[in-house]
Amino acid sequence: QVQPVESGGGSVRPGGSLTLSCTAAGRTLDYHAIAWFRQVPGKEREGVSCISASVGFTYYVDSVMGRFTISRDHAKNTVYLQMNRLEPEDTAVYYCAAGASSRCGRFKAWARQDEYDGWGQGTQVTVSS
Repeated sequence: QVQPVESGGGSVRPGGSLTLSCTAAGRTLDYHAIAWFRQVPGKEREGVSCISASVGFTYYVDSVMGRFTISRDHAKNTVYLQMNRLEPEDTAVYYCAAGASSRCGRFKAWARQDEYDGWGQGTQVTVSS
């Protein structure tokens, strides 16, 4: 089981950018679909984006389409979430999740938490003026 580790969270003003990173010490991410989720207190954890293992198919929730970009660097064993034009509504704890499969689930199944069996501890992103 892969245990992801997130980094890169922080505070930024609306309209700003942040890049989150996800890696896994001692284990390769190469064979796993990797997703980013986010959660605010009192709400369900929401799937933000997913990238498949080999071909690199990507998926996004509608609210971040065109602003966020997920990518992976196999040489660095790292998956990134580039977040641009951040909005206060993006404020949340962001989690990286490793899928049991190499593919992101189809028809929004990728956004289901039970598609993933390895979770990071989360990193806080705060967007505020």
